[in-house]
Amino acid sequence: MANDNDSAAALKELFSKLPYSYKVTSSAAAIKSDYSKFEGSEVSVAGRVLAIRRSGKLIFVDLLDHTGKIQCYFDYGVVGEGVFSLVKSFNTGDIIGAKGKVFKTKPGEISINVSELVLLSKALHPLPSEWYGLKDTELRYRKRYLDLILNEESRKVFIARSQTLKAIREFLDSRGFIEFETPVIQPLYGGGDAEPFKTFVNTLNEEDYLRISDELYLKRLIIGGFDKVYEICKDFRNEDLDSEHSPEFTMIEWYQAYADYNDMMALIEDMLSSISKSITGGDEIIYQGKHISFSPPFKRIKYVDSINEKVGKDVLALSDEELFSLVESHNIKLEKGKRHRAHAYDRLFSVLVQPELLQPTFVIDYPRETSPLTRPKRGDPRLVERFELYIGGIEIANSYSELNNPIIQKENFEMEAEKSKEGDKEAEPMDLDFLEAMEYGMPPTGGLGMGIDRLVMLLTNKNSIKEVILFPMEKRAKSS
Repeated sequence: MANDNDSAAALKELFSKLPYSYKVTSSAAAIKSDYSKFEGSEVSVAGRVLAIRRSGKLIFVDLLDHTGKIQCYFDYGVVGEGVFSLVKSFNTGDIIGAKGKVFKTKPGEISINVSELVLLSKALHPLPSEWYGLKDTELRYRKRYLDLILNEESRKVFIARSQTLKAIREFLDSRGFIEFETPVIQPLYGGGDAEPFKTFVNTLNEEDYLRISDELYLKRLIIGGFDKVYEICKDFRNEDLDSEHSPEFTMIEWYQAYADYNDMMALIEDMLSSISKSITGGDEIIYQGKHISFSPPFKRIKYVDSINEKVGKDVLALSDEELFSLVESHNIKLEKGKRHRAHAYDRLFSVLVQPELLQPTFVIDYPRETSPLTRPKRGDPRLVERFELYIGGIEIANSYSELNNPIIQKENFEMEAEKSKEGDKEAEPMDLDFLEAMEYGMPPTGGLGMGIDRLVMLLTNKNSIKEVILFPMEKRAKSS
C-alpha cells in the first residue's frame, strides 16, 4: 500500500464510492454444473479476480466465488472503452460484480459474456502468483485467507469438515440425542488426563480453567434426567502441538443412559459408516496410501493382551519396578511426574501396538489405573470397561461404561490426588460437586468422546491436524 498522502487520499476516495451491496443471481458452480439451463441466460456473479489475460480487443478474467472459478469474457465491441479500461486497471485480488450472458468460447470454456461491470472492493496487495503450486505450509497456516483463495483443495477440506459436523448432528438427532452447551470456563477441570489452561475471572476474584472435556457436565445432565445428550465443543489442553495434537481442538462427547460400552461400539460403527458414505460416497477411504474400510463390524482386541504379545510377559502381574524396567528396556522414557503404572501401560501400547492399527479397531478393557471414571470390567475388577477406537494408527475415540458408584469414584479421585502430589500435572482433581451429584443417583450410562479434527484428517486424507483446523495455533512470528 502506498504511503504518500496523495495516494492515500485517492484510495480513500475510491473506497468511499464503492457499492454497499450487489445483487448476485448465480454461482460459478451452478452455471458450470447445469450449463444447458443457463446457456444464453443473463446472470449476475460476484467474486475475486484470480487472473487476467489480454488478447487484443478481448480480456479474460478468472473470477472466484464461494463455489469455484468461472471465466468472465470482456469484448471491447460489447462493453466499450469505459468498462474495458476499468478491466485493464484491475489487479489480482480485486472483487468485482459482473452481469452478462452465459456461453462457451471457441475452446469450449463456459464463460460469461460481460455487459455490465462494477468494482466492489479494491485489493491493496495483489495475490502472490507464486502461490500457485507453492506448498509453504507455515505461510498457508498463518495466512489461511490466502490459502483459501488460491488452493481449491483447502476449500474442499473445510467444506468436508462442515459437512462432517452436519452429518454427526443428523445421525445423533435421528436417534433421539439432544445437543446441549456446557461451560468452557470451569472451576475445576476434569474428564481427561491433561494439563489445563488457567484463567482468572476478575469479577469473582478466582482462578478457573478452560475445560479439557465436557464429560462431567454432560454426566450431570444424565443425572438430571436427560437420557441421551451430546455436545460438539472446543476443548483446551496445555500439551503437545504436533501432527495429531493441538492445544485447542474440537471434540464431540455423547452419553446415553441405560447403555454400556458395547452399545457405544455399535453406535459409533454405524455413525462412521454413515458419515463415510455421506462425505466420500462409500465405506472405503484411502488414507496416506492405505485402504481403510468403515464397514462394520470393526475389529476388537484386548488392551492388555496386545501389550503382552509384544513384551512376552503379563504386565498386570509385574510389580511397579518390574513394569518400569520393562518400559525402559524398550528404550521408552517415562516423563518426570509420570512414573505410574497407567503411564507405563500407555507408553508401551503407544509405541509397540498403536502404529499397527490401520483398520478400525476397538481396543478394549483397560487396567483400572488408567481410567478413574470407568466401571470395573464384569468378571475382572483389575480392568475397566473402556475402549479406544484406532484408525490409521490414530486414536479417534475413547469410551466407557461410565462409573456411577460415588464411593468408588471418590476412591479413584483420591488415587488421582496422590499422583498429582507426585508431580503428575494431568491427574484428575477431586470434584466434590460432581460426587454430590452422583450421590443423588446416576443411571448406568455409556459415554464416548471423539476427536473431530482427527476424523476429518482421515476423511480428507491429511497427515496433519493443522490442515483441517482453519486457524491452527502457531508460534508467533517475530516482528521485523
